[in-house]
Order: sequence, then C-alpha cells, then structure tokens
Amino acid sequence: MTKQWLIVRLKVLPISFHVNRQVPLILLTIALIASIGIILSLANGEYQIAPLEVVKTLFGLETNNRDLAFIINTLRLPRTLVAFLVGVGLAIAGTITQSITRNPLASPSIIGINAGASLSAVSLLVIFPNIPIAVLPFAAFGGALTVSLLIYWLAWDGGSSPVQLILVGVGFSSIANALTNLTITFGDINHVSQALVWLAGSVYGRSTAQVLALLPWIAIFGLLALLLASELNTLNLGDDTARCLGIEIELKRGLLLLTSTALAGASVATAGAIGFIGLMAPHLARSLVGNSHQGLLPVAAMLGGTIVVWADLLGRLLFSPIELPCGVVTAAIGAPYFLYLLSQNRKK
Repeated sequence: MTKQWLIVRLKVLPISFHVNRQVPLILLTIALIASIGIILSLANGEYQIAPLEVVKTLFGLETNNRDLAFIINTLRLPRTLVAFLVGVGLAIAGTITQSITRNPLASPSIIGINAGASLSAVSLLVIFPNIPIAVLPFAAFGGALTVSLLIYWLAWDGGSSPVQLILVGVGFSSIANALTNLTITFGDINHVSQALVWLAGSVYGRSTAQVLALLPWIAIFGLLALLLASELNTLNLGDDTARCLGIEIELKRGLLLLTSTALAGASVATAGAIGFIGLMAPHLARSLVGNSHQGLLPVAAMLGGTIVVWADLLGRLLFSPIELPCGVVTAAIGAPYFLYLLSQNRKK
C-alpha cells in the first residue's frame, strides 16, 4: 500500500514529469543570441566582412564580392559550426553527468571522462601525427569509454553509488592527466606543439571534414539523451524511488554514462579540452527552465553551443591580432563560476 501511494505521489511531481511551457520561447531567444554570434564570427577575421554581406552569402544572394562565398562557406563556417556542435555535446554530457551523480558540481571533465578522451587523442597526435581526422573521435571515445568503464567497475559496491563515481572519477582524471603530460614530455617537439594547442581547446583551422565527423555523434547520442530524459528525471529522485517506479537503475545509469562518454569524447577529440561548458550550461539552463530534463536538455544544449561560439569570437577580438583559444576564454569565465557554485552549495 505504501509503495502504491508513493508511486501515485511521484507521478504528479512537477519537477519530474512536467515541462516548462516557456521552453520554446527560451530556445528561440537563445537561438537568436547564437545566430548573432555566428554572424559576427563569420564577419570577423583577417578580412572584415559586413554582417549584412555575411547574411546574403549564407542565403546564396548576390554580393559585390565573389570571394565572399569561399571565405565564409569554406574557411569560416566550418570553424563556427564545430564550435557550436562541441558546445552542444559538452553541455548535454554535463547535464547527464550531474543527473546520474546527483551532484551539481559534477561534469565530464571532473569525473575523468574528458581526461580519458584527451589522453587517447594526444597519444595519437604525438605518436601518429598523420592519422586521418575522422579517426580522432573514435580514438577519443575509446579512451573516454575505457576510463568510464574503469570508474564504473571500481565504484561498484553492490550497485553504482553516485558519490563513489565522483571520487573514483577524480582519481582517474588525475592519472589520465599525468599520463597525458608524460606523453607530451617525451614526444617530438613538432608533434607536441600541435598537441599543446589542441589541449588548450581551440577550433582554429577546423574544416568541413571535421564538421561531418562530429555531426553524427552529436545527432545520435543527443537524440538518445532526449529519449532518456524521463529516466533522468526519475534517477534524480534517488535510487529507492527509481526502483519503486520500476526503473532498472544500473542499466539506465550505464546507458546514460555511455551517452555522456560518447558526446564528451567526440567533442574533446574535435576541439580539444574546452573546459567548464559541461558545468556552466546545465546550471544556466536549470535556472531558466527548472529540473525537468525534457526541457533542460535542449536548453542546456543550445546554451552550450552559444557559449562556445561567443567564446571563440571573444578569443579573436579581445587581443587582436593575437588569437586566444576558446578554451582559455571558457576557463576564464568558468573557473570563477565554479567557485561561485561551490560557495552556494556550501551555504545550502
């Protein structure tokens, strides 16, 4: 009787099963901000282009300069699309990580997923510098998956404890970062310089091939995350509650961890270690639409893409002609934000 009463009570909890009606309007607003960032990003560079000319070129309208199509569509657009897609992937991965660990300070970079992807990708860049671009996401996913499985295995104690997942993940993150530094120390200087730029988190020089390599990962696993949104809501209520509602906790948590690993691994492989997106975007989205993942996931994804696009733009404009990697900009914003969240969490 108690169990049936609990199930009836949980089914009417708005935090778990209702979507904020303002989500479409919020998504449109974020999309507008992202569009402005994309247009400005395409307009700025060594050759300055008027924003109106950028819009005309994107829509295939006639312009006064025939070279604009090549500059925008071939040289600049892939970079901006990679920035947006990477932000989407990291934001969704961060939202999932915070939910399955039930820790607002968790993210793929903190529990070791990004570190595993970085170790695998850097090893390939240093040891096999001529490797095809399309291979990097698979290699990074393999590294991230290996670390995730080890974390899940070592954290297992009759079940996967969220607290143990974080503690073991922090340890593996330190180990993977140490091995990455060791690989760089003993690598060839020419190959190491490429790896160091990559580790800073940059979308400089990205091409259409990298957009096409990343897009399937974001599309497939992003859709899978949306399909598992109701399971995320239920897991957020606690393991005992999820069991009462008939959720196979370990299966769903493992599938969600795999989804987060794939999104973070592919994103890190394409743009390097861009930090704090998986931490900031979910928190900002939660403040806008609440805790229901049906609205939280798409809003966080849009915010993540928007943040990386604007970070890349600011990195080019702040100290022009010197260009800062977008990972440096996100770290400059994200580190103080993390400290703020930590202080708020301690007060609670």
